Amino acid sequence: MTQVPYLLTPGPLTTSLATKQSMLRDWGSWDSDFNQITRRVRERLLAIVHATETHECVPLQGSGTFSVEAAIGTLVPRDGHILVPQNGAYCQRIARICRVLGRKLTTIDYAEDAAVRADDIERTLAANAGITHVALVHCETSAGILNPLQAVAEVVARHGRSLIVDAMSSFGALEIDARATPFDAIIAASGKCLEGPPGMAFVIARRTVLERAEGNSHSLAMDLYDQWVYMQKTTQWRYTPPTHVVAAFDAAIEQYLREGGCAARGARYAGNCRTLLSGFGQLGLRSFLPAEIQAPIIVTFHAPRLPQYEFKSFYEAVKSHGYLLYPGKLTAIETFRVGCMGQLGERGMAGAVAAVAEVLAELTAAA
Repeated sequence: MTQVPYLLTPGPLTTSLATKQSMLRDWGSWDSDFNQITRRVRERLLAIVHATETHECVPLQGSGTFSVEAAIGTLVPRDGHILVPQNGAYCQRIARICRVLGRKLTTIDYAEDAAVRADDIERTLAANAGITHVALVHCETSAGILNPLQAVAEVVARHGRSLIVDAMSSFGALEIDARATPFDAIIAASGKCLEGPPGMAFVIARRTVLERAEGNSHSLAMDLYDQWVYMQKTTQWRYTPPTHVVAAFDAAIEQYLREGGCAARGARYAGNCRTLLSGFGQLGLRSFLPAEIQAPIIVTFHAPRLPQYEFKSFYEAVKSHGYLLYPGKLTAIETFRVGCMGQLGERGMAGAVAAVAEVLAELTAAA
């Protein structure tokens, strides 16, 4: 049997055997046993960011973008005004969602290799009293930038505005503490740092904000308020949940907690990132970002300086050695990306470095 390649992507990612095996059972979506799984997942997700006392966890079927749109549509009133600092594709996606939903939008635009600056947000909020919400991407995975969540949260709170955080590629690996970092909503998904399969996302929303959100949503299916009220009353999802994904996510969270939670998961990814940067550096591959804003989640690299390089053939060659890379997301220059997440087997990131080294040697020899 051919070895299934390891996923060097920011999600979906390679899951553990135990997580895969947890999807072998079928569940009744209204059965009390499945409802207990949903309850446990929601409670544990709140606990990961120390938000049990102040927030509610509302899961939603679909990818992370589903919950980003649901959060904006539900938590931002229709006459709200959203500020989106954008330095990559996922910030730009939030801005696009705002436009599609008809929410008033202001952006602060940065280069693809520059982090958001809290003082820019400070000036913008001071100059525009009509802005009601700020939507920040914590880890902008188009390049791998780590934006300054704590500094931005403090500015937004000081101005009395609401902060919505896309923590898709940071939740569970980078410390976020609701007791110290003021936010009204944080959004993530099953198939990221918690190493579950894709198919379920969730919003951790401040309870008092959620209670005031009735009637805001543009959509029935994506109305987080309605989903939350129904779950509180019945313990069930409103509409058919991704039962296998929820059960596997529950198993993945159990493994996460046994591993040591956020500190251990973050340390593992940071180790992967160091191995990747060091190994690729020795191969002559240059990372796109300066170290001070590089998140240990996904790393963007400049394309190899080889005249015969072409990403598709490079991708296929690395795949034949057992690893799947990720294409570049940047608009200005040619890059590719390597994720530091997931279960990478006994060889870990060193195996991926060795595979790319072999491919580069093959390309050089063929020149």
